[in-house]
Amino acid sequence: MTAIAEIFPTLMQGVKITVQVLIGSIILGYLMAFIAGFCRLSKNPIIKYITVFYVEVFRGTSLIVQLFWLFYALPILFGIDLGSNYLAGILAIGLNYGAYMSEIVRGSILSVSGGQTEAATALNMSSFQRMRLVIFPQALRMMLPEFGNYLIQMLKATSLVSLIGMTDILYYGDILRSNDLSHAPTVYFLVLVFYFIMALPLIWLTRKMEEASKKGVTS
Repeated sequence: MTAIAEIFPTLMQGVKITVQVLIGSIILGYLMAFIAGFCRLSKNPIIKYITVFYVEVFRGTSLIVQLFWLFYALPILFGIDLGSNYLAGILAIGLNYGAYMSEIVRGSILSVSGGQTEAATALNMSSFQRMRLVIFPQALRMMLPEFGNYLIQMLKATSLVSLIGMTDILYYGDILRSNDLSHAPTVYFLVLVFYFIMALPLIWLTRKMEEASKKGVTS
């Protein structure tokens, strides 16, 4: 109990960074998901192939490597200095998961029945109106369950930012472990507990999103 009392406050110092990186990654990830998802459906070949390149690169390479590239390689090779490890962490996680979720956006839109589009066309709706009023609301309900799952995935991915010196929960856990190896089991047990507690609201939100999705199907 004494060890826990000593370790707990130290790990708490990393919660703020973990939450900040998570929120930033969620905003960027979902933004990129919708942008890339719609661009994949574009009839413009340039837009489409640029988006395909982005999606395949970020889905086909390791998130850790992407993180190191943004933080270490860009300044050396191209002179692009992001200015902070915080920005590098958000960009890596957001762009990586945005690429994965863009396929959810694209697939959900394509899954909407063609009859819906035909009915909207018969009502003399423009292509924008068809997407905004008919197709997208139905597709969004299909996206919700997977979007919820990726919330939890992004939380777990935030632990990687400790590799570029960000003082998140795992960063402080590694320091505590290096100071006293005998505390390693307690340290990493508490790190697990921290991440699990932080995941609970996201798990609850995921279930609500799944319920909303089912209501959309049955209504």
